[in-house]
Amino acid sequence: MRKIITTTFVTLDGVMQAPGGPEEDTSGGFKYGGWQAHVMDDSLGEALKEFVKPPFAMLLGRTTYNIFAGFWPKQDPHNAIAKPFNEATKYVVSHEPFEPDWVNTKVVSGDVPAALRRLKAEDGPDMIVWGSGNLIQTLLREQLVDRMHVWTHPVTIGTGKRLFAEGTHSATWKVVKSRVGDAGVIIATYEPAGELVTGTIGA
Repeated sequence: MRKIITTTFVTLDGVMQAPGGPEEDTSGGFKYGGWQAHVMDDSLGEALKEFVKPPFAMLLGRTTYNIFAGFWPKQDPHNAIAKPFNEATKYVVSHEPFEPDWVNTKVVSGDVPAALRRLKAEDGPDMIVWGSGNLIQTLLREQLVDRMHVWTHPVTIGTGKRLFAEGTHSATWKVVKSRVGDAGVIIATYEPAGELVTGTIGA
C-alpha cells in the first residue's frame, strides 16, 4: 500500500500561500508572495534534496501543477530536484479536463477521494504532495494523509491560505523527526497517532 506524504512550507501563523514568489498565488488579494525567500539557507537546500530522493510519485493540485510544469522542465535536466520531478509519475487533481504537457502526467478527476484511495491501494512508490493548498484540505478532511513534513518559518503574515483550515479533523499526531535550519526554520515530520484525547492537567 502506498502512502500520501505532504510537504508544506508555512509561516509561524500557519499561512502556506505563495512562499516562492510574488506572482505565485495572488488570490484573495494576497500581497506577501515570496515570504520564504529571506529565511532560506544552505542547510535547508540540503534537507530539500533528502525529500526528493526517488522512487516517488507526485500528487498535485492543478494550480501547483501548472506552476511546476512551467518551471521544472526548463531547468538543467541533471538538477538534483528537476531530474526526479521530471522523471516521476505526476497525478494532478483537476475538476476540469485538460491535456497535460508535462511528461508522465495522469489526471485525477470525478470522485477524487475514491480515486485517491484506489491509488493508495496499488503497488508503487509513495505519492508526495507539494503546495496544493486546496488538495491538502481534501486529504485532511478524508483522512488520507499518512505523513506530513511541515517547514515552519520564523515570519508571520496574518492573512492568506492556511495549512490547517476547513479540512482539519481533531486528531493526535506524533513527531517522528525534526531539525532546525541555520535561519531558524523548523522542519518537523508528523504521522497520525489516533483520535484526539482530552483531559484535565494534573487530574
